[in-house]
Amino acid sequence: MIIMKPLIVIAGPTATGKSAVAIELAQMIGGEIVSADSMQVYKYMDIGTAKPTAADLAVVKHHMIDLVEPDYEFNAAIFYNKAKAVVKEIHGRGKTPIIAGGTGFYINALLHNNEFESYENKNNDYRNELYKENEEVLFAKLLETDPEYAQTTHIHNIKRVVRALEYYYQTGEKFSEYNRRNKENRASEYDFKFYILTRDREKLYNGINKRVDKMIELGLIDEVKSLLERGYTRSMTSMQGLGYKEICAYLNGENTRNNAIDMVKQGTRRFAKRQITWFKNQTEGIWLDVDSQSITSLARTVNLQGE
Repeated sequence: MIIMKPLIVIAGPTATGKSAVAIELAQMIGGEIVSADSMQVYKYMDIGTAKPTAADLAVVKHHMIDLVEPDYEFNAAIFYNKAKAVVKEIHGRGKTPIIAGGTGFYINALLHNNEFESYENKNNDYRNELYKENEEVLFAKLLETDPEYAQTTHIHNIKRVVRALEYYYQTGEKFSEYNRRNKENRASEYDFKFYILTRDREKLYNGINKRVDKMIELGLIDEVKSLLERGYTRSMTSMQGLGYKEICAYLNGENTRNNAIDMVKQGTRRFAKRQITWFKNQTEGIWLDVDSQSITSLARTVNLQGE
């Protein structure tokens, strides 16, 4: 008889307090947090990715943060392999892993052992050619080859568009078909509990606006300036992340400071909306309203339901 080991997921759109709930829960059960955020893996990108603070790290052990340089091409296959090993280590210490983050594709990959052979043997030449094209051309190609996947992807999300085009080029299979096949194969080696934090749309958007203002106050512009001074360019995948590409444009004289900040807020609100749609369509988690109870109460709710 195979004994499935426990694992808890705290997911949801940005600015819903996932990290705070995960930290509170980890202290209650003696768990360790595994970040499922596609941007927190990059070094030197702290403010714009809302990484845990030094105080947070001192309270609870975190994993999958500051793994690679910003010029490294990180993807779901790499996350899967590294996170799987980390989860095994945490279980080996007799603790419960708490997966916390908003990158749903990464979370599903870990939970359901998604197939990644094609990603680990990427055609670098084809990918590099794709990245030379502008957003409109790339998205037009995606609409032509895989209109179903294009419906769930934003034109500005170049990384996802390129990933789908590259997969189709290499395998001849639409990425939407790949996703459907993996969704149908829901078997998991973990006894996991999946929670998705949510809140009223207006409150969520107000929270996002305040969060961006706080990032600016903490020094996001100087952080981006420092990255550029280190030699990292705005064309890199990491620098196309929300907050970074807009501030890059401002520092390059292509936009005003206030307009750049407004664009970060608008882009983040749109991103949160897409995250909600993705979690509704691609997962079967328990939705929890973060405004209905305190962070501590939410953590207790998760803990009690997981027992």
